[in-house]
Amino acid sequence: MKRKQWAKALGPLRKAEQLLPREAGIRLNIGLAYFRQNEFLKAIPAFESALRDQPDWLQPRYLLGLCYFFTERWADAANTLEPLWAQESAQPSYLYVLSIAAHRAHKKDLDERATAQLIKADEGSPEFHLFMGKAHLNLEQYDMALADFQAAADANPTLTFVHFNLGLTYLKKQDYEHARDEFLKDAAVEPDLALNYDELGDVYSLLRQDSNAEKNYREALRRDPRLVNSYVGLTKIYQREEKYRQALRAIDAAGNLDPGRTDIHYLRGQVLIRLGRKEEGKKEMETSVRIDNQRRDEREKQVEGGMLPSPELLQDKQ
Repeated sequence: MKRKQWAKALGPLRKAEQLLPREAGIRLNIGLAYFRQNEFLKAIPAFESALRDQPDWLQPRYLLGLCYFFTERWADAANTLEPLWAQESAQPSYLYVLSIAAHRAHKKDLDERATAQLIKADEGSPEFHLFMGKAHLNLEQYDMALADFQAAADANPTLTFVHFNLGLTYLKKQDYEHARDEFLKDAAVEPDLALNYDELGDVYSLLRQDSNAEKNYREALRRDPRLVNSYVGLTKIYQREEKYRQALRAIDAAGNLDPGRTDIHYLRGQVLIRLGRKEEGKKEMETSVRIDNQRRDEREKQVEGGMLPSPELLQDKQ
């Protein structure tokens, strides 16, 4: 774990859990190993178990709240994080997560209390502007988000993730050149953040600079091979270039990671048809429609609510 070899840590931790099943600290570390790999659904049971044994333990409660947040369990996130108010209400990151979770869970009083405290806590600091900007960005208030992110960048040009969020905002405003420039700035500050290259891949793809897009998607996957969006992006590039076998390999990799995404089945169907495998392609198209119908309400919520990447919340807290 000190070497950040999270997957390798899990084997010994599971053996330790078998030997000491009542040791909550082992379960905390199992959850942490999954959390650091962005495997939030797998981390939740370990954090829940540790918290049941020690309800007043800050670290598993905070991390569990974040896991609920990232998996869009808004009410669970708000209810889990609210008891930490006395310890954490001076921290902008905590207040941001709590306000967004409360807003999405329609907990108006808690939303207003967290938002008011966020405005009051550390007002004027670069970190304050970063999280206020992120709150505006989640509410699609793009000009207000830009103003806060730019204020944070002006105060501290090397503040981690401020240029990443500026890039997201410009991307939402379809200002692709400025988005590209901001993601490049953030990559200079955080060169190991795979999401920078993933977003750069999207920007270059939108600019129809497919060579640069492919390069950045591959760079993203080198740093994090679980980035579904990068595989989907590569598929679209190979489709345009009529490299259908490469497209099939890319979309198969995406499907292995997230078999429930309708756009993956749709793209795979298109690719298979282009390869002459029409029956298989037709079945993939039908699967896409079936899943889409089954999850229509959920999908519409995702389109309307649109969870944004939030790498700033994954920094080491403890």
